[in-house]
Amino acid sequence: MTALPRPHRDDVLIAVAGFLGGLLLWSLGLDSRRGHGFDPRALALLPLAVMSGAGLLRRTMPNTALTIGCLAMLADPFTTGNVATIALFTDLVYAAVLYGTPAAARRIPAVSMVATAAVTVTALVVFQDAQAVLLGLLFAVVTVAPAWTGVSVRTHRDAAEAARLRAEQTALLAEIDRTQAVTAERARMARELHDMVANHLSAIAIHSTAALSIDDPKTSRDALGVIRENSVDGLAEMRRLIGLLRDSGGDTEPSAVPRLAGVDALLEQARTNGASSGMEFTLTDSRTENLPLPAPVELAAYRIIQESLTNALKHASPGGITVVLGRDGQMLTVGVTSPYGDGPGPRAPGSGAGLVGMRERVALLAGTFDSGPVTTADGARIWQVRAELPLDEGNGKA
Repeated sequence: MTALPRPHRDDVLIAVAGFLGGLLLWSLGLDSRRGHGFDPRALALLPLAVMSGAGLLRRTMPNTALTIGCLAMLADPFTTGNVATIALFTDLVYAAVLYGTPAAARRIPAVSMVATAAVTVTALVVFQDAQAVLLGLLFAVVTVAPAWTGVSVRTHRDAAEAARLRAEQTALLAEIDRTQAVTAERARMARELHDMVANHLSAIAIHSTAALSIDDPKTSRDALGVIRENSVDGLAEMRRLIGLLRDSGGDTEPSAVPRLAGVDALLEQARTNGASSGMEFTLTDSRTENLPLPAPVELAAYRIIQESLTNALKHASPGGITVVLGRDGQMLTVGVTSPYGDGPGPRAPGSGAGLVGMRERVALLAGTFDSGPVTTADGARIWQVRAELPLDEGNGKA
């Protein structure tokens, strides 16, 4: 057998107060219909007790409580009556609208108005007296007024709840946006850190390995020179990146965005780092006009070339490494090719983060990226990196 839900504390207080108040009125002889109803007078306490008991369920089982209250009200006219019984019934009507189902909240006010009209018309027909309208007015006060009061309170309560939910959703969306922004910024910082210092650290690793593995004073001196140069450049790049991340109140000079005009310097540095490995670096720029490019596109192209040269130093066989720049309408093309295969000499380990970073940069610009080994017409195997970066409308003529 299913147990009844535990009454709410406020419902217990209302029920007890209503019953004690009705008992006090009965003891003082203050009946609502003195001289009417069946004897003994104590019968008036029965509807009062039932109505008080229904009040215990006003919040947990509002529809059941109202049904019990209606039955008690049907019995009340056969007794001398009690004002507390009527007051408790109005509270049950109010609670059924406020705490009941949405369907009950819609139906109870409509039913109360129909019942009020029916009682008024019936009273007029039976008593043939205009004062019968007062009975209909009393019925409206007992049913219609508390029902519509419940509707008003429920509407405001639902509106407040909806506003609270919207506020929580807004806060949740703001937190999601903040988290995504932090994640995106961390990914951008990781790409910048990798692209700015990876080539220097790779050159240091290669030449330090060469110095350790080749017992030749001249080779060691040359390797140490390259190591020192890359160490100084790497530290400078690191200081600029840290300056961007630190809130120094404007004491740090802003780091200039790398441009394709600096590709020659990249190649010169690569020639220095790869001279001992038998690598040659060339640039082919087929762009017919030196038109300005959007800063994000130019930065992505620069970083792709920089990372491709770093990978060539770490993994390529001796031979020619070619950097190709071109423009086809509103599309900037970047290509880097290098000999594919395991060649002699020391190699620096790779984690694959460079290719991931290049792919991410191109994806952010809605471009296309491809990398991997290909076979040329003469049967040679090369590693090719190719990216196509769309240019924003209005950032240069086609």
